Amino acid sequence: MEFEAIGPVPFAGMLLSDMGADIVRVDRPGTAVSEIDFLSRGRHRVEADLKDPASASAVVRLCDLADVIIEGFRPGVMERLGFGPDILCARNPKLVYGRMTGWGQYGPLAAAAGHDINYIALSGALAAIGSSNGRPVAPLNLVGDYGGGAMYLVMGVLAALLEVGSSGKGQVVDAAMCDGATSLMSLFYSLHAQGRWSAEREANIIDGAAPFYGSYECADGKYVAVGALESKFYAILLQGLHLDGVDVGSQNDQSKWPALKITFAKVFKTKSQGEWIKVFQGLDACFAPILSMQDAPSHPHFSARETFVSVEGIVQPGPAPRFSRTASQIQFNASTLSNKLFDLTERWSR
Repeated sequence: MEFEAIGPVPFAGMLLSDMGADIVRVDRPGTAVSEIDFLSRGRHRVEADLKDPASASAVVRLCDLADVIIEGFRPGVMERLGFGPDILCARNPKLVYGRMTGWGQYGPLAAAAGHDINYIALSGALAAIGSSNGRPVAPLNLVGDYGGGAMYLVMGVLAALLEVGSSGKGQVVDAAMCDGATSLMSLFYSLHAQGRWSAEREANIIDGAAPFYGSYECADGKYVAVGALESKFYAILLQGLHLDGVDVGSQNDQSKWPALKITFAKVFKTKSQGEWIKVFQGLDACFAPILSMQDAPSHPHFSARETFVSVEGIVQPGPAPRFSRTASQIQFNASTLSNKLFDLTERWSR
């Protein structure tokens, strides 16, 4: 069961559906969903006014039949509506109740409004992203909503389901985006504790300071990315750039990085993105073109792996990860309401 929400909850529902979960999503009356809303794909949708006794009773009966519930309301909202874990888990002892919030179920900020950028701001992640002479840059909503939110919700729900198999008891999963985003920063907090990570942006090995780990503009205005962290790959990168006079052994001498970045930038501006692709074709230089969303689906690697798929004539990112025996698949595109509440209760009870 999925209760309509924004951000990480629909993405989590999409991931679970792609892996074969049979999900009913309870939407507010009048909710419009387009078939090209990829986050809403693969679910049976019903509309229900949770404040209406008859509709609420039907939704409760559906919850009685569910293995998992995921919801994204602020703390206390589901309890006020009569759908809190205290009620639903008592009726269905094996129920895994996944709760997705920005600040968590308790703490001084638990009831505060917020979005992805606010949660990653508090975690330390936002302060680390951006140029040294500019303001912090939000990495879309990948770190809070999806990486720190949906992924941790799905992981927690699946772990709790696994545990049900041994204990026979469900539990509540409190997934908070501020917690997840902080968890994603574990490597950088570790490096910081070791004195190996500067709080200044663009001053570290993988935040844009190193000439061998970053992006460069080409002659045609397009960009490429290089990530030659290891010396053997760095040597090949220098070879492709015809920078024979650069000492591979001084790769990690940070005093030389600013001048080298300028040199790299000048060299990359001498050829188009397509020309650089040809130069580095087959070379282990940790090189890749930076593609737009228009260009990415047609890249030969993605084509070979069917990373993008067409479902009912609509091209979209396909399921991930891959399974050797129980292959994931997009069940169907998002569409109009597919079932009535009472019909679904009857179907699930069989």
